[in-house]
Amino acid sequence: MEENGAASQTTSASASLAANMSAGSLAGSAARQKESKIIVSGGQPLKGSITVSGAKNAVLPIIAAALLSDSPCRITDVPRLADVEVICQVLTRLGAKTLRREQFLEVDASGLAFAEASDEVVRKMRASILVMGPLLARLGRAKISLPGGCAIGTRPIDLHLKGFEAMGASIRKERGFVLAETKALRGARIYLDFPSVGATENLMMAAAAARGTTVLENAAEEPEIVDLANFINAMGGRIRGAGTKVIKIEGTRRLVGCEHQVIPDRIEAGSYLVAAAITGGELRLENVITDHLKPVIAKLAEVGCEIHEAENHMWIRNKKAPQAVDIKTLPYPGFPTDMQAQFMALLTRAQGASVITETVFENRFMHAEELRRMGADIRINGRSAVVEGPARLQGAAVKASDLRAGAALVITGLAAEGVTEIGNSHFIDRGYDDLVGKLRRAGAEISRRDD
Repeated sequence: MEENGAASQTTSASASLAANMSAGSLAGSAARQKESKIIVSGGQPLKGSITVSGAKNAVLPIIAAALLSDSPCRITDVPRLADVEVICQVLTRLGAKTLRREQFLEVDASGLAFAEASDEVVRKMRASILVMGPLLARLGRAKISLPGGCAIGTRPIDLHLKGFEAMGASIRKERGFVLAETKALRGARIYLDFPSVGATENLMMAAAAARGTTVLENAAEEPEIVDLANFINAMGGRIRGAGTKVIKIEGTRRLVGCEHQVIPDRIEAGSYLVAAAITGGELRLENVITDHLKPVIAKLAEVGCEIHEAENHMWIRNKKAPQAVDIKTLPYPGFPTDMQAQFMALLTRAQGASVITETVFENRFMHAEELRRMGADIRINGRSAVVEGPARLQGAAVKASDLRAGAALVITGLAAEGVTEIGNSHFIDRGYDDLVGKLRRAGAEISRRDD
């Protein structure tokens, strides 16, 4: 299965991956989060080329899905992110082995022995809950600490648990963890009250190894869902309809190792497009699937940017003052909530008033106060923000409150007068592979300082 011509390559993996995989080979920076800042001197238009890394929101569930196989998997185009390190630490605590080499990751879950992921590592990242489906499918038991992540709003895991119960699991929640047990998962028809990406992924993984057929209705349609389905199908799974509202999964008794290439990160690509737009730059992006970026491209064109698209690259130029636009975040294929903060940064420089309506998360305007510290005129009213522009942006000492807020502050700093210091830059490291280096190579005056 391929979606929109994506280079989602899946081939049979070598039967014997490196026997010396180190269970701790990816432990490190995520566990040590240093106090660090990103320093930006504004006023330089971006110019040149940036290569987009593999998608954070695709690679995390794919790594978790490798637990479904009792033979090694090789995943390529894996970005170097703190979240990737965390999910690999979770896997090693469960008895799997991980080995990182350049841009690929090898996962061997043949030694999967533990069904409990209930420690501080799990609480660092919400995506850790994605090991629950594979653990139930392989071991019939999963005990998971209630996960953490960015504080962008309420994201309950009730949809995950209701789905597991429909497939025959018993669920118990107590003292900060959830325990699920089953003698055997069985196929079921499951309707999701909301098209949750995480719930769709977790239930799809569990159903891939369940008895019988599972039908997920009102499923999430994101490209990352399709990429996960491609990976599972390469292991021998039978998933149809990924990328639509209804996904049908026929369970199979055994899934085997494979090789898979992760799709490009559409949010990273969108962030660099916005950075080029706010600086009046001219930028070429390599390794992109433009079909995944349609709502972002449409809004950039409405702002006044000139954009050219090709099969696996695109080019943006903005030599005019941005124009005000209205934005409403929606589940895919609507405008992504993960691009809302970056566009708010851009619209501070736009001519006129823009209205941003956030419908996905209720607490995702925390970056607005930091943007105001830099001179932005932003008024918040419930789930809507009115951005009056153009503002004269001034460099300031600000702090990232979450991953995408951090990216928005960097983008704002690129256009501001003077120097901007962005604290809590470890949030940015969760989702952007070498952001400082990529921007510097495109002409930005940007650096990192560890305190």
